[in-house]
Amino acid sequence: VQVVESGGGSVLPGGSLTLACAASGFTYSWYVMSWYRQAPGKERELVAMITSIGGNTNYADSVKGRFTISRDNAKATVYLQMSSLKTEDTAVYSCKVQLGTVEYWGQGTQVTVSS
Repeated sequence: VQVVESGGGSVLPGGSLTLACAASGFTYSWYVMSWYRQAPGKERELVAMITSIGGNTNYADSVKGRFTISRDNAKATVYLQMSSLKTEDTAVYSCKVQLGTVEYWGQGTQVTVSS
């Protein structure tokens, strides 16, 4: 299973950015894809998650109303639309695919929010 993130970069506070996570190498129809982030000196935290069937979502309180997670099952790809970005959103964002009890992680992509 391969998990590849893309879309990171630098943005001004108040700006927007969209991340993508493409998974491949499996045939499961039921899986959960999640975005996590880790800022320097902080613990990794769950940002948002979505199920492949039903599209059920869950968000961290700190991003509710600003971030939107969505999926394209045909491409096994998940997107994280981030808006009204704050400096505290600066972190390495990583995608996780959970197939049953097994987790697969991408390498991560840097998001920097700075003026």
